[in-house]
Amino acid sequence: MLAPYSMRTLICVVCCIFLFYTEINAQNSPDCRSAIPVCADAPIMGLADGSGDIDDFDPNAIRQTGCLEKGSVSSANIENNTSWFVFRASTGGQVGFDLEALPVGGVGTPTAEWDFAVYGPDVDCGSISNGTAQPIRCNYEVNDTRYTGIGVNPENGVLGAPFLTGSQNTYDEWLDVLPGEIYYILINNFNTNFNGDSEPFSLTFTGSSVDADQNTALDCTLRDEFLGLDIIACEGDPDITLSALNSPAGPDIASVNWTVDYDDDGTIDGTLVGTGLFGSELIVASPNTGRYFAEITTITGTPPLVSDVGGILITFYGIPVLDEVIILDDLADSNNIKIVVDGNGSYEYAINGGEFQDDPVFLDVPSGVNTVIINDKNGCGTTEPIDFLVVGYPKFFTPNTDGFHDFWNVLGIETLGDPVVHIFDRYGKLLKQLDASTIGWDGTFNGRPMPSSDYWFRMEYSRGEEGVLVAKTLRTHFTLKR
Repeated sequence: MLAPYSMRTLICVVCCIFLFYTEINAQNSPDCRSAIPVCADAPIMGLADGSGDIDDFDPNAIRQTGCLEKGSVSSANIENNTSWFVFRASTGGQVGFDLEALPVGGVGTPTAEWDFAVYGPDVDCGSISNGTAQPIRCNYEVNDTRYTGIGVNPENGVLGAPFLTGSQNTYDEWLDVLPGEIYYILINNFNTNFNGDSEPFSLTFTGSSVDADQNTALDCTLRDEFLGLDIIACEGDPDITLSALNSPAGPDIASVNWTVDYDDDGTIDGTLVGTGLFGSELIVASPNTGRYFAEITTITGTPPLVSDVGGILITFYGIPVLDEVIILDDLADSNNIKIVVDGNGSYEYAINGGEFQDDPVFLDVPSGVNTVIINDKNGCGTTEPIDFLVVGYPKFFTPNTDGFHDFWNVLGIETLGDPVVHIFDRYGKLLKQLDASTIGWDGTFNGRPMPSSDYWFRMEYSRGEEGVLVAKTLRTHFTLKR
């Protein structure tokens, strides 16, 4: 690893079936969400010469992630020509890799300084971006070898050591993996010339499990998902570019046919037009949620057709929208509510300045105006505090003049504009009308006590310009007991 430099990545990948590098097989994988699935059965040739669709890291959060932010250089930038790969362990054991800087055009001295970070097991790109998922291995150190990686440096035999800022360690410790675990690899080019020239590298997997059988150490069937793993994105994000160039067909591509199942219900809804070489790329714009498929017709006809059978599911989420607040009629003297969101994201909720919780149900909420904040855990936005009114009411009252529960009224009625409450018997006969100034209903009609029974009410009110959402009730009845 030699002189540093800046930019983000466009990479070219060797198709591991053909075991050679070709410009036809180049693929852009500068973003975590389009990370290239790889295997250990051959070296992967990369070429960083472009920038990605999105910033993979929240700049405020990433400052807390150790070696990625600083390393040996206080101004180190982690978005310089980044390349992303993903692998799935097939057997348990020891896994590492050698990341080698290669000379441009195959001659001369390498000019790139490659750094890396590994995330896993089983994290997602959203948690990587917001800093929730911390790298389990990384190296962002300046050193005088063209190799960096995990395990043992093949150039000088130095064994990897735990990361320590400023140590200039070349290699980090081995990974101990279990079957089925998924890991993401970020490869970053830190170089100072800023001229946009592409620079090559090679990635070779190592370790005891790879030495035992490089064809089974990592799950090579992951490459069949050549469009990448499912993507979660936010409405308004830049377009997502899907590429079929990293398929097992390698350079043996005649054409690519793109289809989409928007509802992900097993029915293809349409055929789409690809762009680029052989129509090998598809641009997916927000908010076109759906499962996308690529079918590749090969030149040789052997195999005649390569298809990403499972496709790739792209789901766009927006800022949460509060639909309603429901009062749950569970306990006699408590206001238990459920927050209902218009959307299919993964949400967490906080009311009245409290802590966030995953459960949309809150118990013992006070009557009157409350506030709720809803956060999309996919990182697609948080609402401002939203006011909602819990109109509480006693589930029963006992008008026997003992001083306890002698009157029935709507709790929080004084917070509404021009409220009117109508009370009916089970046959719909109007018995009493209440407003904000009324002490409540004493259980009589025309001075005559009404019998023990269930009674219903309907409330009407007017909203001001700053009106608040009123919590809806599932059942608007209460009981008179004598």
